[in-house]
Amino acid sequence: MKILITGATSGIGLSLVKLYKSLNCEVIAVGRNPQILSELAQLGIDTITLDLLDLVACRNQFKQLEQKHSFVDLAILNAGNCEYVDCESFDAELVKRVFDANVITLANSIECVLPLLRKSTQAHLVGVASMASYVPLSRAEAYGASKSAVNYLLESLAIDLLPENIAVTVVNPGFVKTPLTAKNDFPMPFALEADDAAKIIHQGIVNKKNEIHFPYRLSIPMKLFALLPRGLWRKFAQKFKKV
Repeated sequence: MKILITGATSGIGLSLVKLYKSLNCEVIAVGRNPQILSELAQLGIDTITLDLLDLVACRNQFKQLEQKHSFVDLAILNAGNCEYVDCESFDAELVKRVFDANVITLANSIECVLPLLRKSTQAHLVGVASMASYVPLSRAEAYGASKSAVNYLLESLAIDLLPENIAVTVVNPGFVKTPLTAKNDFPMPFALEADDAAKIIHQGIVNKKNEIHFPYRLSIPMKLFALLPRGLWRKFAQKFKKV
């Protein structure tokens, strides 16, 4: 099985690369950290150093990839970033950076990987979003909105790719202990280790789930909160604001 993973040099992406390699899969790791990619290459993993915001570079790299590998069975598009908004000095550039990192890199990746997936007999496209998209949260104006866009993009794509028998899965994790979340200055309930998150995602992919969300202790309440009237949620969400 040929698997391509973006955001492969840190956090969940790195854990997924190592997990699939341990399962004797042919793994292609895409990332920006040359040191980590070099270490992965020593493990027999095919690596690509790439800025996914550069669409021209993406197109060129994936053309080379297609010549080398011909097809990809599973693409896990995991690249992304998080920054929090300070409403006292709202920064539009911050919002753009977050959307670039989470939405535009995803779109670029999808354009480039779809031709490879179309050559597989078991094609599966997986995108990593966040349960932050379920309900509006304080300071998450940029991150939550970008992950909502990721959810919508992938769900729409699932409809259009269904006739081609290309499965699409959206991953909406809660808090996972990664270098990115290590910067958070607030409590992270039920936070999981990246390796544990990777195992849950892998099992969900095996089961061809439309959505993989975890941990249930957090995702189920969040889904229920999303059913509240907006006015009630706005008042309730004040309890989660950082003091």
